[in-house]
Amino acid sequence: MVLSKWDQLQESIAKKGALIIAFSGGVDSSLLVKIAHDVLGECALAVILDTETMPRGELEHALDLAKTFGLNCFVAKYTMLGDAQFVENPATRCYICKKESARKLKEVALARGISFDCIADGVNLSDYEDYRPGIKACNEEGIWHPFVEAKITKDDIRAQARLMGLPFWDKPSSACLSSRIPYGERITKDNLRMVEEAEDYLRGLGFGQLRVRAHDGTARIELVDQDMQKAVMIRDEIAGRLKEIGFKYITLDLQGFRSGSMNEVLWTSKE
Repeated sequence: MVLSKWDQLQESIAKKGALIIAFSGGVDSSLLVKIAHDVLGECALAVILDTETMPRGELEHALDLAKTFGLNCFVAKYTMLGDAQFVENPATRCYICKKESARKLKEVALARGISFDCIADGVNLSDYEDYRPGIKACNEEGIWHPFVEAKITKDDIRAQARLMGLPFWDKPSSACLSSRIPYGERITKDNLRMVEEAEDYLRGLGFGQLRVRAHDGTARIELVDQDMQKAVMIRDEIAGRLKEIGFKYITLDLQGFRSGSMNEVLWTSKE
């Protein structure tokens, strides 16, 4: 009998016996944690990697999900702003960050007597379509990608979460706050704060999928097409609030929301 992707995934998880999952509260890691919990029970440990680059709203969301589903959950708090190389924000920033997060996950595994080959994340096949140096770091550290092994894409994950009746199936994609800062511009507590406050404010106005990119005091707002007109209609209100937050100039990106837009400069520089 040929097993489905999801049967293969559950079978692979069951073989681990115990599993640590990097848990951000996003759709990918949330589904993986839920399935692992269903298969392994308390032997599935969801680890939230709490740094300055994780939005507080995402942390609260992840903790709420853990409580709702009765997950075995642990928060590993550490700093990335003490890493001089990370703060300088090179194009390999995600590689540096994932190296450190892998080290923290291994610390958790070691403290609980769990093998390092039982550490997983929510990386899926669709993640390979963008510039993701963090995946290379995870591969070097032996982090398991169960979705990739089962040939599961982002669309597969959302469809399965919806089929399972999970409330996060249509949650807008998120990313760490440092992804809002252009490569080469220093990452500071202040510019991370400004981005987080600005995005929280815009979500409070009812905007859905969005990003606020911080370019040396300028806010570049990315919205989905259907939200563009609304933003223009209340532009004075938005500009006023974002200036209060600390931005000097407020812009609306006419290309709209796109994941990984900060990577566009990398492709342009190679042409």
